[in-house]
This record gives sequence, C-alpha cells and structure tokens, in this order.
Amino acid sequence: MTGESVVRPEDVLPDEVDRASMNGVDVRKGTVAAFVANARNLQRLAPGTAEYEAVAAQLRSLLPALTAVGVLEVFEPRSPALREIVAGG
Repeated sequence: MTGESVVRPEDVLPDEVDRASMNGVDVRKGTVAAFVANARNLQRLAPGTAEYEAVAAQLRSLLPALTAVGVLEVFEPRSPALREIVAGG
C-alpha cells in the first residue's frame, strides 16, 4: 500500500492478484463482500436451522480475514446475532 492518505482498491490488491497476506492471514479478494452477503442471509434465517448454522459457520471462518484487514475496528455489526458471532458465540 502507499503511504498516502487515499487508498484505492488496486493499492491493496492489484487486479491480477487474488489474495494477499495481511497481518499474517491469507485474505482472498471478495472476502468482505462474502461476509456482508452471509450477514444479510443470516437475518432471514431461523436460528437453530441447518441453513442458519451453515451461514454462521461461514461467517466464523471469515472472521480472521476481516480482523486482519481491520474491518471490525471501524465497523460494528448492527444485528444482535452477528454481534454474537463476532464476539465468539
């Protein structure tokens, strides 16, 4: 990344690169978008169902990458269920 104030997506991951190591964690392009899509899906599912648990497991698996990128330092989940998952529940 550049030392400038403005950071563009291509400064983080050039177009031809699909993943990068950030703070020691392998982060794929699309990780943040996948997390957001799954967080939205979680809201429409009934807790305790197999589909809910599958989405929650996917969210948990993405947490190390989101933490490495710093997303959770600047954004706080609004959904109580998502807050619980992020907190380790």
